[in-house]
Amino acid sequence: MANRASPGTDPPYGAPEGIKISTAISESSSIHSDKFISVPRQMSEYDLDMINGLFDPSDYFEERPETRNTMQQTPSDSKIPVVNNLLDSDSPEDMNNGLYFSDGKRKVDYVLVYHFRRHSSLGHRLSVVSNGSFKITVGTKDSQLVQEVSVDVDVEPPDPADREKTSVREEFEASLVEAGLEIERDKEHKTHGTSFVRLHAPWQVLSREAEFLKIKVPTIKSYELKEEKGFSGAMSALWRKINQPFQPKVPHLNSNSRTKYISHSFSRDKLHLYNIQQKDTFFDNATRSRIVYEILRRTSCTRTCQTTGIITLIAKGVYDCAFPLHDGDFNTTGEEEQRNDRQLLHDEWARYRAFYKYQPVDLIRKYFGEKIGLYFAWLGVYTQLLIPASIVGVIVLFYGYATMETNVPSMEMCDRRQNFTMCPLCDGACDYWHLSTACDTSRASHLFDNPATVFFAVFMSLWAAMFMEHWKRRQISLNHSWDLMALEEEEEHPRPQYESTLLQKRQRRSKRQKAASGPRKLTWRDRLPGYIINISSILFMFGLTFSAVFGIIVYRITTSALMAMSPDPETKSNVRVTVTATAVIINLLVILILDEIYGAIAVWLTELEIPKTERDFEERLILKAFLLKFMNAYAPIFYVAFFKGRFAGRPGDYVYVFNDYRMEECAPGGCLIELCIQLSIIMLGKQLIQNNIFEIGIPKLKKLYRTLKERGASPKDTDNQQARAPQRWDLDYDLEPFEGLAPEYMEMIIQFGFVSLFVASFPLAPLFALLNNIIEIRLDAKKFVTELRRPDAVRAKDIGIWYNILNGIGKFSVIINAFVISFTSDFIPRLVYQYMYSETGTMHGFIDHTLSYFNVTNFKPGTAPNSSQYGKEVLLCRYKDYREPPWSPEAYQFSKQYWSVLAARLGFVILFQNLVMFLSMLVDWMIPDMPKDISEQLKKEKTMMVDVFLREEKEKIQLIHSLFAKDEAGKPEGEALLLKQEQEQAQNSGDAGPRTRCRAASFSQFSRQSPQSPSVRHTAV
Repeated sequence: MANRASPGTDPPYGAPEGIKISTAISESSSIHSDKFISVPRQMSEYDLDMINGLFDPSDYFEERPETRNTMQQTPSDSKIPVVNNLLDSDSPEDMNNGLYFSDGKRKVDYVLVYHFRRHSSLGHRLSVVSNGSFKITVGTKDSQLVQEVSVDVDVEPPDPADREKTSVREEFEASLVEAGLEIERDKEHKTHGTSFVRLHAPWQVLSREAEFLKIKVPTIKSYELKEEKGFSGAMSALWRKINQPFQPKVPHLNSNSRTKYISHSFSRDKLHLYNIQQKDTFFDNATRSRIVYEILRRTSCTRTCQTTGIITLIAKGVYDCAFPLHDGDFNTTGEEEQRNDRQLLHDEWARYRAFYKYQPVDLIRKYFGEKIGLYFAWLGVYTQLLIPASIVGVIVLFYGYATMETNVPSMEMCDRRQNFTMCPLCDGACDYWHLSTACDTSRASHLFDNPATVFFAVFMSLWAAMFMEHWKRRQISLNHSWDLMALEEEEEHPRPQYESTLLQKRQRRSKRQKAASGPRKLTWRDRLPGYIINISSILFMFGLTFSAVFGIIVYRITTSALMAMSPDPETKSNVRVTVTATAVIINLLVILILDEIYGAIAVWLTELEIPKTERDFEERLILKAFLLKFMNAYAPIFYVAFFKGRFAGRPGDYVYVFNDYRMEECAPGGCLIELCIQLSIIMLGKQLIQNNIFEIGIPKLKKLYRTLKERGASPKDTDNQQARAPQRWDLDYDLEPFEGLAPEYMEMIIQFGFVSLFVASFPLAPLFALLNNIIEIRLDAKKFVTELRRPDAVRAKDIGIWYNILNGIGKFSVIINAFVISFTSDFIPRLVYQYMYSETGTMHGFIDHTLSYFNVTNFKPGTAPNSSQYGKEVLLCRYKDYREPPWSPEAYQFSKQYWSVLAARLGFVILFQNLVMFLSMLVDWMIPDMPKDISEQLKKEKTMMVDVFLREEKEKIQLIHSLFAKDEAGKPEGEALLLKQEQEQAQNSGDAGPRTRCRAASFSQFSRQSPQSPSVRHTAV
């Protein structure tokens, strides 16, 4: 660069304080030329070559002629209506709030954020920071902008890391400009802080990338949907009328129009097929940001660093973050008809007063993308289907309550005349007791342990199968309406950690072998240490979970023994209730703590595996987190359901823990009531504390911490210039970053397990899940709309690996419910007694049948009651088990009744499992995955598009013939006669073979590629 002396100024070396300059840059510097000119982000980044101490910073600027007049326009100069965008969200207020470049016309499609710090060195380069020393004038043909800026010379030595990041940013942004994007930056007034780079994609870039990404857009071709007639049509109309109050007030998205516009992949060769009224607004904001993100994701930096994509640059600290902007503020300030998409979502979806309304799924997809839209659609289907399950669960509970007074086993247990004297519950301190004192427990147990419970378990197993089938149909319907039927998996770039590990491997290999090229991928040997650590860590965490469960067991045993020694009779009478309640609360706290720990450990373990792509990383993380959290949440429930009381022993031969404390036994009414208490407290506690309080409180605490941290770290000096008002990118940057849908899915999957796995023990589980989900939907909606930065719009056809997990839980629930009914409840023993051992064929005598005898003289020394209120009257005590009496030759051995009941239990498990599996497969076979109307629409749309392209091909052929005819008319008579003879010869030679059939035109024939074989002929249609 040629350096020229500025008249009336001294060289910078002679300036003791600063240099006064004036520059013709506007408040925002805009880069939108095909030829990239590296414009620094602030005056401190001008690298001025000090040759003879003279320089002219005007050489650093170049303006494109066609944009010189646009740079001075204010955002209020024009208003851009949204065309082909169902909702008009652009207004002068939006322009002033930072949704557009400084010219008020170019929309901000994406924002890059980085932290800067001004440095300088006193060598051959000088960094000038504005403080008003001398003037530089950069003019245009029409006008000349002069702005006074002040600079100070900072003699602080530069940071090499910051200089390297600056170089990487310059190269990356240069590549973005080469790709066609336009860039705008703010002028920075602070010595260090946060800087924003705004990106805009012009029509040429949008159309090119839309064609590459095969984005489907509506065409001008349409057809009318078939209207139902007769009885089905009347019922559909009635159903729509009933549902009308529950529909959100979203204009254009819930219209009853029967016109369906055919969608087709965007192509620049077929612009006449699309209703393009204005190019700037043809693609909606989510599509524009997705296109820009694809460019950011594949743009490489090869000169400064071997890096590809914005994700890697963020991981390396070159940029702090990158995100698309929200569509303005979420609070409605004007009329309802002028609300933008964000305000519509806030008013019609993210408010608790809209809990009774359907979700505007199409608007959610339009604003957040298909992946988030599918999550909320799935959550809506799941919540809707919980309604019939809740109703049936409440009916089962009311049936148990209605039959409580006529339940013969409960009546016998509560009958004081029966006088069943039970063996002590602990050694030494505990006395004999009467079974009638457990009357309340038995009556409460009948609410959940009754014949209707078996029906409810079968119903819920079929409900899970119908839920999966209904979701598949709903998913296909959404795929059709969202144009995702032909969506192909896109190639993903490697993750930053994978690239860095591969680069390190190449460097080590090159040092050893001195080879030019290194390995292209990581092998299992590279991941072997991570796999070993994964397996050992997961086994350790399994052991930790079991240790926590065992610790709770020890707490229950010791607390029961200590309370039994209390002289207070009221304390003794409430031992079981107090111990059960406190143990479950402690267990809940342990589960919540371990959940957070396991979530962080799962991320760390997945990083050790070095997955190649983000999809691999997400799937492995989901599997680990689900496995650990599933074990953590359900381990105590599995213990109560299948292990508690099974290994306690019998009087005279109990099993002891630490040689002092007896293993705990089930309550006289059975373990099912304790399983119900355990399940209800853990389920409600997780939903209330973890799913709601944590979701509300933790983001607010994070935001407060970050705000306080930035206030303490940010400088107060702004070069004596008044700071500008917060723009849209400033407000969105203060929001919490979007961290994915895995936590949201995980909450619902664990809840689905509570609803389906042990529903036989807690029929109210679907009802509590329904109430929680009604709140959860609005809570998640409020979080996405008001508290999170706008996520990238990601396309997806399904919910991914979560469907397989749901399907696995549904299959597993059949087995679990079969074992709960068989081994945890008394359903099978009652049937065996009624049909095999009852003399009258009724349940009278069932309690006496289930209690075995024990001779008190057979107590081991020190285990008999120290003092008894019954004195020496008790010779025999009873305990719940099927064993031979003490007067039998095989005393205290399992009786024949025990083996009969065990055989019946195993037989019921097999019968229940096969019956439910058969019914589930029957439901799967009877309900087709694709709705019939969707199938017909797909066929019709395909036929119409083929007709359109065939018509276009015919028009092209006619146009070619007309051109040839004009050429023949202008040629001499001899040449025309010769050409006619050649055509007749070609026709005669073609008639020798079979006639060529007409071939339908394919979409690839109209691509931009030229045909490979020019000799191929197509007959006229």
